[in-house]
Amino acid sequence: MLAYLFVLLAIAVRFLPFAGPFNILPHAWHFTPVAASLLFFGARGSRRQMWVPLVLFAATDVVLTKFIYSSILSWDHLVTFAWYAAILWLGTNLREKSGPVRVLGAALASSVSFFLISNFAVWAAWQMYPKTFSGLMMSYAAGLPFFRGTVESDLFFSVAFFGIPVFLHALAGWMHKSSPDQIAAA
Repeated sequence: MLAYLFVLLAIAVRFLPFAGPFNILPHAWHFTPVAASLLFFGARGSRRQMWVPLVLFAATDVVLTKFIYSSILSWDHLVTFAWYAAILWLGTNLREKSGPVRVLGAALASSVSFFLISNFAVWAAWQMYPKTFSGLMMSYAAGLPFFRGTVESDLFFSVAFFGIPVFLHALAGWMHKSSPDQIAAA
C-alpha cells in the first residue's frame, strides 16, 4: 500500500506550483520524490503491477508537457519512460536486501543516470545545442543547477520512504510491548 501512496505523492508533487525566479517548473528545481517512489515500488510493490507507476508517470509527463509547459512530445520522452522502467528494475534489486548503503547507492545511481541520460537526450533531440562534443558538454553544464536538487531529493526521499516502514515496525513493536494490561498494572 505504501508503494502506491509514494507514487501518488510523487505525481502530486510534480503539479505543485513553484514561484521561483524563472517560474518555469511546477516543482522546485527537480526536488521531487519520483526516483525514490520508483525505487520503493520496485522493492516493495507488486511484481505483477510494475506497469502501474510506469504508466502513471508517463501519463503525468504527457499532461505536464502538453498542458503545463505547452510543449510538444518528442522521442526524448521515450528515453525518460525507459529510465522510469530502469529505476523500477533497480528497485527490485532492493527486495531482499535494502540496507542503508544499498538504498543510498540506488538513489545516487538514479540521480546520476537521470542527469546523464536526460541531458544527452535533450542534446540529441532538440536544436538547443550544437551536435558536437562541445554542444553535449554545454547541455550537461546547463543541467548542473538541476542536478543538485535531483541528488538531494533522491537521497532524502529514498531514506524517508525506506525508513518509514522500519519506523512503523519499531513503533508497532514498542506499542505491543506496552499493552494496556501492562500500563494498568504499573
